[in-house]
Formats: sequence, C-alpha cells, structure tokens
Amino acid sequence: MLELRENEAGLLVKIKVQPKASKNEIKGVQGDALKVRLTSPPVDGAANLACQNFFAELLDIPKSHVKITTGLTSRNKTLLIEGLSRVVFMNIINQYL
Repeated sequence: MLELRENEAGLLVKIKVQPKASKNEIKGVQGDALKVRLTSPPVDGAANLACQNFFAELLDIPKSHVKITTGLTSRNKTLLIEGLSRVVFMNIINQYL
C-alpha cells in the first residue's frame, strides 16, 4: 500500500525510480512506494530533474512545488509535493494505477 504523509510543508510520497525507460510513466505501487519509469539516465541529476518535471506536469503544479527530500543518488526517493492534499493527489494518481 502506498505510503503518503502530510505535514506542514506538504505531502511526502515515497517513489521508486527506474531510469532509462522507454517512456515516462507510473507503473503501479511497489511495496509502500509509487513505481515511476523515466526516460532520463541517472547521470548528473538528469533523472532527478526529469522526476520533478514529470510530477509537476502530471499534477498540474509548478515545478518548484516538487522537491526530492531524500534519495538524490538512489532509486528510492521521497518527494515533497507542496500545495496538494492527499485526496487530490490520490484522485490524480489512481487514474494511472
């Protein structure tokens, strides 16, 4: 089951990133994390930037509202999404699960 936590800064979401995929997409839930496939390679922060851009576009929020709080050099990351509630996030994400 996907783990989501809300705090005063925003919504914290665990994700597992698969870089160098054929397309950018959400591939379901793996353990307590959202599995995300990205076309960018994990070189010089390209996959991190692609991840932030992907979620900003998907959720229709500014790129500055999506931050990687943990896992900058790992496939397992935690995103901080500002200005979005758990309910709105899940309504959007459920379309892709």
